[in-house]
Amino acid sequence: MSSAAVDRALAVLVVALAATGLISLRAGNADEGWLFLVHGLLAGALALAVARKLGASVPRAVRGHRYVRLAFGLVVSFLAIAALAGGYVWVASHEILWVDAGALGRWTVLTLHAWAGLVLVPLLVVHLLPKRWRLLRPNLRVPGRRPSIPLTRRAFLAGGAMAVAGAGLWAGTSALELLAGGQRRFTGSRFLPAGATPIPTTFLGEPTPAIDEASWRLSVEGAVDRPSLFDLAALRSIGDRELRAVLDCTSGWAVETTWRGVPLAAVLDASGVARTARQVEIRSVTGWVTSLDLAEARQAVLAWSVAGGPLPAANGAPLRLVVPNHRGLDWVKWVGTIRVD
Repeated sequence: MSSAAVDRALAVLVVALAATGLISLRAGNADEGWLFLVHGLLAGALALAVARKLGASVPRAVRGHRYVRLAFGLVVSFLAIAALAGGYVWVASHEILWVDAGALGRWTVLTLHAWAGLVLVPLLVVHLLPKRWRLLRPNLRVPGRRPSIPLTRRAFLAGGAMAVAGAGLWAGTSALELLAGGQRRFTGSRFLPAGATPIPTTFLGEPTPAIDEASWRLSVEGAVDRPSLFDLAALRSIGDRELRAVLDCTSGWAVETTWRGVPLAAVLDASGVARTARQVEIRSVTGWVTSLDLAEARQAVLAWSVAGGPLPAANGAPLRLVVPNHRGLDWVKWVGTIRVD
């Protein structure tokens, strides 16, 4: 497999892994389980491509005294290896693995895996584009050079080897997990004890906002007949519902527990949703937001209780969105505004 083909493979695999990884952050339905499988298989192919790249490029760069480019390439390779290692260690383990980063907080290995992968993408672009952009265009005509063949037999066989490596690494690490007695949800998350209060985490590590519940109000606006402001007492008077649902956090844990609060459908009905409405936006006082279609929104609950007790402030009090079959990113904490469009 030529150096140019390896570079193309690296670029395609890293972009594909970043895309499937980002999409998976909001994939909470079991029907989307194939996405996580594809992500794992691509990771195996990337591992083989990185090994091939290092084995061919490092000696050549040393001989050519291209130390600056070598150093940058090693940084890119380190991030790729860190992302891959984090993912495989997570799969092969049988428990939630945490890393204490001191003042930066406490992160799961799966979270560090994700961030290493996201940082890798722009660095790989910088690494490839200055002098190697033409390698990503195999049919580009260069004076004095024969046009390259888009897919040679050698490249086809190398691609097959990468696919086999991806399947083998995925199967091997999954087998290690089974031998250790571990079990993951289809998303890769590991379950906390059923009925437990969720771990207080946020995607960007932002702190819990200070909210005065006495002055806090839920605003309902947009395509409604009666724009409204509700305090907790008014919401409780509308009615409540108990819902058992799985909160699946993108940091790698999940918990099936009981939530209680006001059905979002009842809040919408109290404000009079316009017939033309199609989407409902739920926004936190911190600015975090998610958007649901109207049918999904009517299945959600705005919870003030979890696991039989009051909702802790770190878990989203006074009000948190609970939306089944969605990942934790959509379970907006500290809800302050409902906008109907």
